[in-house]
Amino acid sequence: MNVDNNDIVKKGFIDIPLEEGINLVEAINALKKEKNAIILAHYYQQNEVQDIADYLGDSLGLSEQAAKTNANIIVFAGVHFMAETAKILSPTKKVLIPDLMAGCSLADSCPPEKFKEFLKEHPNHTVITYVNTTAQIKALSDVCCTSSNAVQIVNSFPKDEKIIFAPDRNLGNYIKRISGRENMLVWDGACHVHEEFSLERILELKKENPDAKLISHPECKKPILLVSDYIGSTSELLKYVINDSNSKFIVATEWGILHQMQKACPDKIFIAAPPLDSTCGCNECSFMKLITLKKIYNTLKYELPEVTVESSIIERAKLPIVRMLELSKKLGLI
Repeated sequence: MNVDNNDIVKKGFIDIPLEEGINLVEAINALKKEKNAIILAHYYQQNEVQDIADYLGDSLGLSEQAAKTNANIIVFAGVHFMAETAKILSPTKKVLIPDLMAGCSLADSCPPEKFKEFLKEHPNHTVITYVNTTAQIKALSDVCCTSSNAVQIVNSFPKDEKIIFAPDRNLGNYIKRISGRENMLVWDGACHVHEEFSLERILELKKENPDAKLISHPECKKPILLVSDYIGSTSELLKYVINDSNSKFIVATEWGILHQMQKACPDKIFIAAPPLDSTCGCNECSFMKLITLKKIYNTLKYELPEVTVESSIIERAKLPIVRMLELSKKLGLI
């Protein structure tokens, strides 16, 4: 059956009916073996997508892992900027994403043209950008960072260094408070998932569960972070609940990570921190949840949609990532 590329552009994914009676897990595993492919999945994916992944984790760690493999094809069950990062670090591999519409509100909050103008208005600044950005933004950066190494990367520069941090204002302001760098300019972007947590509802939850610890991602707003027992990246939150002796946690990040927390700690209780308005009582990334087993199967079968990045952008965007990795090694973080 032929695939209509115009239809992919319009819908974002291959919309072809499945063969009758197909077992998706078995079919996907067979295609992976046949095509020498791997599946990378972010912690915020649906449970069944996490369970079929060859590698599971945060975005940059997944791309680093992909670059180390001998796979010819990378299927990225995540959002678009993550697949771009995989392509930047693995330019000779074919990188596929099951749904082109799987974007990111945080990455979208920093349009390249507007960011270029911002840089022109504030010359002579070191530009540090979160990995949750497009390839074009990375290409404008001096060094990248993750939520787990952001404070250390910023502190690796002299105290009087003029710094621009983008795109997440919550993470940027958290870094400013921790590092004491009042001369750091922070771009006004945010992740809609972490913006929507309700402090009032979280405090109600804490009152109902006095034995629970509140653990939060640094992309959350300041009031949430101030009442948190622990703040860390998604992978750090997972490690924390595994190693901490407490048996109950309120988790203020996208609820997909609770699947891995429960698998790792079946005897512990995990409660998704609530947003201000939600019918399910949890906070989810609608972009992440666009990826399904059916879309992964069709993507592997037809090797579309493919994520491409211009070679000139790859060359420039790779430099701040490499610099981050070098700094992380120097600082003993990896």
